Amino acid sequence: MLFVKTEDLKPGMRLAKPIYNRNGVMLYERNSKITSQGIISVNNFGLIGIYILEPAEPVPPMSEDDIEFERFQAMSIFEIKEILDAYSEGKKENNMYQFINQLLKKYGSLHHKINFIQNIRSNDDYVYKHSLNTAILCALISSRLGLEFKTQLDLTAAALLHDIGGLQIPNNIRRKKTIDLTMEDEKKITMCYQNSYDAFKANLDLSPDIKRILSAGLMLLHPDIPSATENVPKVIGAEILKVANCFDNMTAMKFGDEPLSEIAAIRYLLEMEDQFDRKIVDALLDSINILSPGVCVEFTNGDKGLVVTANDSNVLEPFVLSFNDNKLYNLADSKVAEQMKIKDIMKTMDNRHVVDREFLSQYMGKTLHMGEK
Repeated sequence: MLFVKTEDLKPGMRLAKPIYNRNGVMLYERNSKITSQGIISVNNFGLIGIYILEPAEPVPPMSEDDIEFERFQAMSIFEIKEILDAYSEGKKENNMYQFINQLLKKYGSLHHKINFIQNIRSNDDYVYKHSLNTAILCALISSRLGLEFKTQLDLTAAALLHDIGGLQIPNNIRRKKTIDLTMEDEKKITMCYQNSYDAFKANLDLSPDIKRILSAGLMLLHPDIPSATENVPKVIGAEILKVANCFDNMTAMKFGDEPLSEIAAIRYLLEMEDQFDRKIVDALLDSINILSPGVCVEFTNGDKGLVVTANDSNVLEPFVLSFNDNKLYNLADSKVAEQMKIKDIMKTMDNRHVVDREFLSQYMGKTLHMGEK
C-alpha cells in the first residue's frame, strides 16, 4: 500500500481505501481502478492524496471491526463538523455529549485490540478528522487504563475540542511543509491556539473538568502559546491527549510531509520517555494492532521479512521470517537483535528496479535485425 498525492495520481491505479463524498456516500470501493473522472473528483474534493495498491499487491483483508471503524469515521465527520464549528463560533452545541456517549459505547470499553485505520483527508476536513481520530484513541487508551466513565467522558470531549484553534489557521499556512513555515507563520499559528485557549477558559457551558484537561493539554501540545508559562499541575487526561494527538498527527496524510508508519510513530513515543508517559504509550499499544502476523517489514541489516508471531511484551520484537534466507528469527533474542532489528514497515512489495532508458542507451549497441550483418 502506497500513499500517493493527488497531483501524482494516474488513471488505472487501484484504491487501497474507499473514497467517500462530503455526504458520507461511498463513491469508489477498495480495489477499484481510479479513472480520469475519478481523479478530477479527488481534486474537486480537495483531498491531499489517496492510498493505492501496487500492481501485484492483493487487497488486504478487512474484518468486521475494520469495516465498522471505517463506517464510523465516515459517518461521524458531519456531526463533528457541527460540534466544532459551533464551539469555534462561541455557540452551544447540544449534541456533543450524545455523540461522545455513542463513541464511548463503541471504543470506550473494548477488550480486544483493533486496527487503527487512517482516513483520507482534505484541507476542509483535516481538523475534523484529526479531532475524531484523537477522540477515538483517547477512548481506547482510557479504557485500557481503567479510568472511570466520567473521566472518559471529559477526556473524549476535550479530545474533540482540542484542535479548534486549527480551524482558524489560514489555508495557505496549513498547506506548507513544517520546514517551510516562517517565523511569521508560526506566530499566527500560536495565536490561533492561544485564542482557542482563552475561549475555552471563558466558556460557561463546558464543565470545569473538561476545561482543566483542555487548558493543560493545549499547554503541552503548544508550548509556545503565552499561557503555557502558567504553572499547571500534571493532568492525566492531558497526558493521554498528548499521546493520542501525536500518534494521529504522525501517521496521518499531510499536505507537505509524508505520513509516517505506525512503527515509526510508536518508536518515537517509546524513545521520548521524557515527553510521553510510558504507561499511556503502553495502553495505546494494548489497544491497537501494530505488527500483526502477515505484516511485511524492513530490517536494519537491509533484509526484508514477514511478521509470523506478534510479541505482546515488546511490539518491536516479534518472530519474523527473513526473505533473504527463509529462516525464522526471534527479535526478542539479544543475539539476534545485535544483527537485525525492525527498521520500518515495508513501503513497497515491488522489488523491480526502475530503468532510465536514456542512460541505458549509452551502453547499448545499434539494433540488429534478423538476417542483417
